[in-house]
Amino acid sequence: MAADEKTQTWRNNSDCCSWDGITCDPKTGNVAELNLWGSSLNGSLRSSSGLFKLQYLHSLNLGSNNLAGILPDFIGDLKYLRVLRLSGCNLFGKLPSSLGNLSDLTHLELDGNGFTGELPVSLGNLKQLTNFHHALLNLTELTAINLVSNELEGTLPSNMSSLSKLEYFDIGSNLFSGFVPSSLFMIPSLIHLKLERNHFNSLLEIGNFSSPSKLQTLSLGGNRLSGPIPGFISKLVGLSYLDLSFWDTLSIVDMSLFSHFESLSLLSLSRNTVKFSSTLHLVSPIGSLALASCNISEFPKFLRTQTSLFNLDISQNQIKGQVPAWLWSLPGLAYVDFSLNSFTGFVPLLPQSMTFLAASDNQFSGEIPTTICELVSLDVLVLSNNNFSGSIPRCFENFNTKLSILHLRNNSLSGKFPEESVSVALISLDVGRNQLSGELPKSLINCTHLEFLNVEDNMFNDTFPFRLRLLPGLQILVLRSNKFHGSLYSPRSSPSFSKLRIIDISKNLFTGALPLDYFAGWSEMSSGVYTPDNNKQKRFIGITFLNYRKSVVLANKGSEREFLGSSFSIYKIIDVSGNRFEGDIPKSICLLKELNVLNMSNNAFIGSIPPSFSNLTNLQSLDLSKNSLSGKIPPELGKLTFLAWMNFSYNNLEGPIPQGTQIQTQDSSSFLQNPGLCGAPLHKICSGEEEGTLNQDKEDEEEDQVLSWIAVAIAYVPGVFCGFIVGHILASYRHDWFKGIFRYFSLT
Repeated sequence: MAADEKTQTWRNNSDCCSWDGITCDPKTGNVAELNLWGSSLNGSLRSSSGLFKLQYLHSLNLGSNNLAGILPDFIGDLKYLRVLRLSGCNLFGKLPSSLGNLSDLTHLELDGNGFTGELPVSLGNLKQLTNFHHALLNLTELTAINLVSNELEGTLPSNMSSLSKLEYFDIGSNLFSGFVPSSLFMIPSLIHLKLERNHFNSLLEIGNFSSPSKLQTLSLGGNRLSGPIPGFISKLVGLSYLDLSFWDTLSIVDMSLFSHFESLSLLSLSRNTVKFSSTLHLVSPIGSLALASCNISEFPKFLRTQTSLFNLDISQNQIKGQVPAWLWSLPGLAYVDFSLNSFTGFVPLLPQSMTFLAASDNQFSGEIPTTICELVSLDVLVLSNNNFSGSIPRCFENFNTKLSILHLRNNSLSGKFPEESVSVALISLDVGRNQLSGELPKSLINCTHLEFLNVEDNMFNDTFPFRLRLLPGLQILVLRSNKFHGSLYSPRSSPSFSKLRIIDISKNLFTGALPLDYFAGWSEMSSGVYTPDNNKQKRFIGITFLNYRKSVVLANKGSEREFLGSSFSIYKIIDVSGNRFEGDIPKSICLLKELNVLNMSNNAFIGSIPPSFSNLTNLQSLDLSKNSLSGKIPPELGKLTFLAWMNFSYNNLEGPIPQGTQIQTQDSSSFLQNPGLCGAPLHKICSGEEEGTLNQDKEDEEEDQVLSWIAVAIAYVPGVFCGFIVGHILASYRHDWFKGIFRYFSLT
């Protein structure tokens, strides 16, 4: 049930026992069950919450909400709880030992959070658990353990045979280390064993099984396991899911090892050296096969008979020539990744079932075949780093409601970007490093899910796309090295980008001054508040570790570097260099406390460097070179402990370079061509008059702080007004239930 539907009945003038999500004891009237799964709740669980006063609660489900924070000790006060579901709540920190007080608990779900540290010993008190997400040897009634996607650490006990009823064991995506105990494989009831993406470094060989193994799922990929793959794995003939990826075998894995498996539907051997003969035949009806980075030089012919195949990853190999035509005759093929090979001659006919196609980093050439447009279910298309030429096909309009990832980066595409070729479902669009011209498609305004837009190194000739500020989730905007021109300010259009993390508009033709409050509404860069991952892009990961890559080249610490993958979630960057901006540096930039890289070089900025730059406490790189800045370098910049690189060269700065800080440790080239500057690392010695300027510096700082507060006020006043309006609407109409339920909690 959707959150809005669930809470429509929550009114403060009605009996809460009639509300959706709440079940009361028919005899006592006490709230016995509370189910707010997926209700868009935000905020941490506080010990003062009325929730912890529901003493007779038997079942609590708060899963799939954003409860970012620790799990309070008060959870142990709900002593009658039998079911506790907190999956996917963005909780973190250590698990409270008070969980051990819930002696009636039979079902506990804590997966999909960020819990750290070791498991509390007190969890051994939970004798009634039959479905648990934490392993302790004296919980002999356990049938399921699921700790997936936390940050838990430690080692597994060497003897786990006491868990004789265990059927499901999943501790994937944590920090467990040490050896994988052989006793796990000896549990006769075990069906699913998932240990992937941890730090395990050893798997012991096992002799003969005392009874036939029931294992159907074995996932060991993404650990630090080394040495030959143990021979006992070949005896697990009932497996349907086998992941041995990222195993440092130091030897060759022969695919014939799996020829006698009869039920194998998923096989992942990525990051191993694999060999197979031309006559290999796999009996199993494999549906998903991952052979990424396996040192393969020829296309696997044994796939020809795999009519159940729907997912194939053979990326990062050394396969040359054309993709065999018979591959596309496999009836259910939907996900294909053959990027990072040396394929030529793009296949013109593709199966209608295709939803994911990654073919980047090959040697495909010619025009993009229009037959791709017949794939009306296509969700992801990645053709970057090839030799495609011609224009972007207009028939891409066939993808108008489906295509969410379109990457055509680093080809030789030319002409205009057709308006009709923009899918409204786009999350990520990268057409950088081509020869596209004309205006940026205005239809991008319809892409309400767009998060990543990169058009760098083209010939787009347009004004700044103010309309993109209306896209609620836009995080990365790269316009560098084009012919964008005009002002970055319009009195009719606010420049505010509330979610923007990276903006690079360098090497264009932008002009004019930036208003004092220009950066006042850029909340993502000004706040360190945790923003949960919406997981939109994780759905493309499938069984492989890499299916498509976002890439952008940015200037950082004086040199250009390529940012990939997780770098986008780490850095917050503004680069306006190489334009024709003038006037003072906007004082509102001091509000961006989360900013890591700021490059304003090669413009015509004037005035002094704001001392309030000292508010940018996360700044690592600052480039103000090649402007017309005057005055002194503020000594307050020395407070920025993370600021490792800075460049003030080619300005009109004067006075002594601040001493005793990381400013003075910079290379002399960072201060060149400022005739009035003196002091180390320059060879020019300061006079006594120049050193006695501290009082004037203090007056300048006070004046700058006043201007900074003006910028804050300009941003704050309209925000408060909007806040009162929105708050009135929510309080009056949408959230009576919110007030009612917590009023009820406080009175219970």
